Amino acid sequence: MKISTKYIIGVMSGTSLDGIDIVYVKINAAENYSFEILKAETISYSNEWKSTLKEGFHLSGEKLVKLDADYGINLGKTLLNFIEENRIEKLDFIASHGHTIFHNPEKKYTFQIGNGPYITSITGIKTICDFRVQDVALGGQGAPLVPIGDELLFSEYDYCLNLGGFSNISFNKNQQRIAFDICPVNIVLNHYVASLNMEYDDKGKIASEGNIEKNLLSALNSLAFYNDVKPKSLGYEFVAETIFPMIDKHNLSIKDILRTFVEHIAIQISKKIDSASGKTMLVTGGGAFNTFLIERLQSYTKTQLIIPEETIINYKEALVFALLGFLKDEGKNNCLKSVTGATKDHSSGVVFES
Repeated sequence: MKISTKYIIGVMSGTSLDGIDIVYVKINAAENYSFEILKAETISYSNEWKSTLKEGFHLSGEKLVKLDADYGINLGKTLLNFIEENRIEKLDFIASHGHTIFHNPEKKYTFQIGNGPYITSITGIKTICDFRVQDVALGGQGAPLVPIGDELLFSEYDYCLNLGGFSNISFNKNQQRIAFDICPVNIVLNHYVASLNMEYDDKGKIASEGNIEKNLLSALNSLAFYNDVKPKSLGYEFVAETIFPMIDKHNLSIKDILRTFVEHIAIQISKKIDSASGKTMLVTGGGAFNTFLIERLQSYTKTQLIIPEETIINYKEALVFALLGFLKDEGKNNCLKSVTGATKDHSSGVVFES
């Protein structure tokens, strides 16, 4: 069987605004897929970029178009610097997720800024991007897209859980990959800890010192979204319009907000997994470093939580977008209808040649 090997840079920017995750990876496709992470780095956002990206949700049309261009130029320059600093010579293409500003598949739109043309023009490297729009056009949620990577690269685990801005999970059921967003995570926790002039609650220490506000916890757990069984995904709109107002009206201390919301996260995730012993769940994303959150989640389930090496925790999503680009470049499906609810499996992404 022909072995296809490609050298790819995968790029991801999450809703928690930690920074731009860049991974240089070698992917092989034979009977099974395998990968080797050669270089990986997170380029933190300046305070100006953090503020700008947060405001993107509220911008007018013209300003949003300019932000799309400005962010694309920023990505291009950042990637060119990464390539030059690491003296990367073997590189087939860049696979870029961009940064999500809007995601509302029920209204038929999703928008990731900073894709394609500017990256290609600045780096001189073919770029594959815009992975979500086609899925939404086909009636899907355009998310989550990582589960095909779980299927092809991490199949030894019963579940794959990502704790990023939002939590999402994937697993096999009836010989199909099933995946969905569960609840907000770091997008909420980081928002409230920011008022303490901190970027995040290190290891969940502040949350561990708080008390659970039972009325708030009950209200959060009663949200209609959690009882909706169809394929679904979450965006900033849900947090801004529903979660923040619900929390803020209780006038709680920061540590009590964090404590209550950590418990909410643990409860919602535990409801989505089989609690039978002998099962394993790979946990990645920034929330994997929140040891208090992991302890609370483990208290609700017998499924063994597996925390991998830091490179996988930090760069799994960027790695999987490199894989999505690999599949697109090979003309193979990279979006699964069983995951997103689209009308068919398909090969998503837009290619910009250098």
